[in-house]
This record gives sequence, C-alpha cells and structure tokens, in this order.
Amino acid sequence: MRSPEKRFEALAAGLSGRPGVGEGTGRRGFGSDALVVDGHIFAMLSGGRLVLKLPRDRVAELVGSGEGSPFDAGKGKPMKEWVVVGELPDRRWRELAEEALTFVGGR
Repeated sequence: MRSPEKRFEALAAGLSGRPGVGEGTGRRGFGSDALVVDGHIFAMLSGGRLVLKLPRDRVAELVGSGEGSPFDAGKGKPMKEWVVVGELPDRRWRELAEEALTFVGGR
C-alpha cells in the first residue's frame, strides 16, 4: 500500500485542475501543504491522515459510522467542521475530498 503522502499527492493531482483549486495556503503552519479552493482549505494531510472540511452534520455522520474521527488541531478541542479519515480506499478518499471541495467552494 502506498504511503499517505503518496496517496495525498495523487489526490491533489486529480483535483488540482479544477477551477480555483490549488495547493498550499502560502503561509507556514496550519494548512501550508493543503488543497485549497479560492484560497480556502478543504483538504490536508496531518500526521499521515487525510483531514477534510465538511458540514458539521456530515462530520457527525462520518464519526458515527466509524469512517472518520474528530480533528483536533492541537488545542484540546475538536473542530466541528473538520474530520479525519484514515485507512479508507483511495476511491473513498477521492469521494470525500470532492464533497469537501463542493462544500468549501460553495460558501
């Protein structure tokens, strides 16, 4: 199985041709290596895990189903619109990343 970094690279390559989508925030720290749409982060790799920005209800669904877990950016409190997904198939990473792109790009 490929490393999370290689999987994220492939995900980024597949999405980067979309309008407004790019890589990195141009800043250091949180999201510096993220996928962004119109300057807003929708997906990133953190600690070898895919982290996505989705609506709160969707995050709760993914956590409840076991496909995801709450994301804590090191502040001791989960971020309500962020979810961590781990060992899911590449296809599922792509589906969820596209969902995050649609969510963030439509704001």
